[in-house]
Amino acid sequence: MTDDFTATLPRKRMGAAALLTDGRGRVLLVEPTYKSYFEIPGGSVEADESPYTAVVRELKEELGLPVQPGRLLVVDWVPPRPDRTEGLMLVFDGGELTSAQTEQIRLPADELRSWAWCTEQEAAERLSELLARRITAAVKARAEGTVVYLENGFFMA
Repeated sequence: MTDDFTATLPRKRMGAAALLTDGRGRVLLVEPTYKSYFEIPGGSVEADESPYTAVVRELKEELGLPVQPGRLLVVDWVPPRPDRTEGLMLVFDGGELTSAQTEQIRLPADELRSWAWCTEQEAAERLSELLARRITAAVKARAEGTVVYLENGFFMA
């Protein structure tokens, strides 16, 4: 029997989310019941699940919408904190939701309290500083047709 050396390698937490906007360029934020700040739709990538599959699943679970995100916008490495392990967070381009899609949003009451369309300034007021930096980077990456790498929400040269 051969030992699998990969089982001894470090493990990282991974999350996948989607940047969704409306026709006015506002970003869709959701308000979790278990946090004091808003987020963009998404969540943890489960074992043996790709980040893309995770974001599709999370959009269906959180919003009740079958959305097929586009390209990757952001990769953000988040260092460990006393209450959390290090992680790798990915943001995909969820595209622009139509009015009809917006009307179909259904939140799981046990997980999400509300949702809102927000300008970048409004989003910065509702998000943690880290998430605000990540969303600003995602909006910029979408506009420029690029993918950005961040560390703790900050651009790396």
